[in-house]
Amino acid sequence: MKILTNIIVMLLLSVRLFAQDEELQQQEQDPKVKQKIQAARVAYITDQLALTPEEAEKFWPIYREFSEKRQHLLKEYRQAKRNPDPNKTAEQNDKDLVDLSLKLKQQEVDLEKDYSGKLLKVISAQKLRTLPEAERKFRQMILDQIQRRQGQRDRLDNMRDRQQQKLQQRNN
Repeated sequence: MKILTNIIVMLLLSVRLFAQDEELQQQEQDPKVKQKIQAARVAYITDQLALTPEEAEKFWPIYREFSEKRQHLLKEYRQAKRNPDPNKTAEQNDKDLVDLSLKLKQQEVDLEKDYSGKLLKVISAQKLRTLPEAERKFRQMILDQIQRRQGQRDRLDNMRDRQQQKLQQRNN
């Protein structure tokens, strides 16, 4: 388990900084980076759920299908939020977004119910209960990595700026 965790950490450390906005991330991200993140996600969740090889073989196709459908729901809301109807008032557009949000949340709950039933045929209820926490921890690890890298980038930028200022002061 420690070896797998170390591999995951090393893999995450090798992943380049990617955009936090999910839409930009999907459009601009290098496919190799996406593959590394997906591989790290598979390894991390497999480890956290303690899936056997047989369980993992059956679990991952179902989970991927579920994740794709859930992402589609999120994308639908983001698109509606970005593209308000120009023929409606801001208040009407906001009301439509609230209605759409509630509708999509219900669809997400229905999706979770459906896929929970499918996953319970493959893994135990205890492992299924652990899944949301494993997903949350993985996302947090990725965000922490992004913040660390952004902090490093900011420090480097600040150092360059200070060096340029010193050079300009010497030249004046």
